[in-house]
Amino acid sequence: MSIFINKNSRVIYQGFTGQHATFHAEEAIAHGTNIVAGVTPGKGGTRHLDRPVFDTVSDAVRETGADVSGIFVPPRFAADAILEAIEAGIKTIVVIADGIPVQDMVRVKRYLIGHDATIFGPNTAGVITPGECKVGIMPANIYTPGRIGVVSRSGTLNYEAVAQMTELGHGQSTSVGIGGDPINGANFVDVLSAFNDDPDTDAVVLIGEIGGSQEVDAAIWAKAHMDKPVIGFIAGVSAPPGRRMGHAGAIISGESDTAEAKMNHMEALGVHVVRNPADIGATVDRVLKQ
Repeated sequence: MSIFINKNSRVIYQGFTGQHATFHAEEAIAHGTNIVAGVTPGKGGTRHLDRPVFDTVSDAVRETGADVSGIFVPPRFAADAILEAIEAGIKTIVVIADGIPVQDMVRVKRYLIGHDATIFGPNTAGVITPGECKVGIMPANIYTPGRIGVVSRSGTLNYEAVAQMTELGHGQSTSVGIGGDPINGANFVDVLSAFNDDPDTDAVVLIGEIGGSQEVDAAIWAKAHMDKPVIGFIAGVSAPPGRRMGHAGAIISGESDTAEAKMNHMEALGVHVVRNPADIGATVDRVLKQ
């Protein structure tokens, strides 16, 4: 089984005819993703990558039954694109753009209340169920079907962890990027809960960063609710306080935000903490053999 997306997902790309969406849609189609259409305002009625193009998401949903959207539009238009997808009834929304104004995401989060949609991002590498469905920018060749769930704020560290696991023969059930912006959609707890309910996921790798309390909140939840092992890594051990490191949300604002403090707290809560990113794969292998 998988979480959030699978071989039956009917995917659209918003901003479909743009350069980046085109490139990643081609990669997704080659991976087996069922991309049924795309949306680019003003180009409705045309075809792109041998798929129909619609002016609006509601048109695409009505004609194709789409339930997943990958949003490949510039940051200043992204919030409106997300709102359009929610309004049209899309259930899973993957937002690749980074740099979306915080106030725009506050508006999106407020609008999401009362709607049955899950947002990943902004600033996410995407979501992939290996061999079935890919909505994002990750290199699909390093992923392989298996029983390890992955959830990460960082795309690059996600790739590193997955490559290590794949080399050791541990495939992934689903890999989820929640995004590195200060205000995002789904959080670590949302994803851990889905993995915990998935009978085909045996363990979860959680990759976090400095900044905020999401990772510790997830460890607290896991100790109370999860019956599967969690392997955790926090990036940013050498990051200086007050300086943003890569992601907009990766900034130390207090002692509890440091990588060392987070890892110590998570370890005390029962997470199998990895101190060196080169050891993620080996730690997963060791935990599974215990």
